[in-house]
Amino acid sequence: MKNGLLSTLLIGAFAALAGCSTPSLITLNDGREFQAVDAPRYERSSGFYEFEQLDGKVTRVNKDQVRTITDL
Repeated sequence: MKNGLLSTLLIGAFAALAGCSTPSLITLNDGREFQAVDAPRYERSSGFYEFEQLDGKVTRVNKDQVRTITDL
């Protein structure tokens, strides 16, 4: 009984977390594209967007290099 309840709660928690993410496509001025797990975070103090790519790599891009950011 406890295992079934625990499994149900875990599945529900993961589904809720998956529903909160907003995968994004970042297109640079030179035509390169990056797919991000979630919407990129903009750091005003440095002028860079920071995001996690699908392979888990954290990437920083200068805001002047970004052409568009679109939701997937």
